[in-house]
Formats: sequence, structure tokens, C-alpha cells
Amino acid sequence: MEIKILYDNKTARSNILAGWGFSCLVDNSILFDTGEDKEGLLHNMKAMGASVSRLENIVISHDHWDHTGGLEEILRKREGIKVYGCPGFSRGFKKKIKDLNGRLSELREFAEIKKDIFATGAIQGTYKEQNIEEQALVVKTQKGITIVTGCAHPGIVKITEKVKKWFSDEKIYCVLGGFHLENKRKEEIIDVIEKLTILGVNKIGPAHCTGEEATDIFKKSFGKEFITITAGKECEV
Repeated sequence: MEIKILYDNKTARSNILAGWGFSCLVDNSILFDTGEDKEGLLHNMKAMGASVSRLENIVISHDHWDHTGGLEEILRKREGIKVYGCPGFSRGFKKKIKDLNGRLSELREFAEIKKDIFATGAIQGTYKEQNIEEQALVVKTQKGITIVTGCAHPGIVKITEKVKKWFSDEKIYCVLGGFHLENKRKEEIIDVIEKLTILGVNKIGPAHCTGEEATDIFKKSFGKEFITITAGKECEV
């Protein structure tokens, strides 16, 4: 199954724009997050052969501007599409979807949204000493389980542990996305890597808010199993 990185802080292609935030497209039909702004998202979608008309569902990891920036425009272009959020998302977020005729589904628990594509539902975390709900996307293929995160505010280890419980008989093939480790000490980053290794994570693709130092440490630790994630990247999982 293919994952296209539509939006990230970095780009490795001259025809792809970079911006703060994250967005990816799974199976050419499930949009996960929408980056910082509509212009960058729509430009990159077109450049990568992704069509708004083919979108079946949208999954928003958490209600922050750098993950919802392109949502309004997508809703205008794809009226009636279902948007998966969390119950703890803001009233403003929920009102926007309703006003633009989107269909909001607030996930408290793990749910399959398309064959072999799942959303974890709300996982509790903290951000700037405030409670936050965030969900991740989970893809099941013959290679194993791939977990895609927006910022992983609840902790990338916590998210991976929860997914592992749901798929106890499956190996974790890949974990990619924002890990929110940019202000963590080296010892904390190494501890995260050790725990992910114990959980059996095979490949790693840190992006967005992971931070340069953490990304470098992941690269050294995972070696050939490290995946460089930038806007414009296409991954087969």
C-alpha cells in the first residue's frame, strides 16, 4: 500500500513545496492531516498526482493549525466527505466541519475506516501542560503494521504500545510521522529508540516536529532501516 507525503517541513523535490506541518495520503484515498496551508497542500497534491475528488475520508490527528490548515479548502472541494476527529477537539473545529457540510465522526476508540486502514481514536497526551487528544493512522499490509503519526503528543512509544496490543500477532513494520522530540535531551531520545526497538519496530521515518538532533540519532540507530521523510516522498508499506 502506498503512502504519499504531501506536506512536511522539508522537501527534496523542486516541484514540491515545504511548510510547517504534516499531511499524507494513504492508498490514494485517505487523507491524514492537511498541513499548515491550503496553497501548499493543493499544489503538492497536484504535483504528486493526488486528486481531491478521489478522497474517501479525512483523518485529523489533532486540532492544531499545522495539521488542519488545508482542511477548510478540502471540505469546500469535497462536500459531504467524512472527517474523523477526536471528541476533545475544539468547538471551532467541529463547527467548521458542520458549516462546510462535512460529516464528523468523533472517535473515542480504535476503528477501521477502510479495509486494512484504521484510526486509533483518541489517545490522551499533554501539550504545553494542557491535556490533548490525538489519534494515529494504522495500515495493515503483508509487510506488517505501519503507524503514521501527526505529532505524537501522547508519546510515540505510548502510541506504538497501544497499536501493538490491538495487533499482538503482527510485527510493526514501520513507524513514521511527527514524533515531537525536538526539545528532548539526547538521553530521552535514546530511551525512546530503545523502547521502540523492544516493541519490534523495523523501519523508522521521523518527520515534521521530531527535531534535527532526534532525527540524526534515529538515523544512526536504525541505519539502512531509516526512511528519510520529506514532502514529495512516496513510501510502499
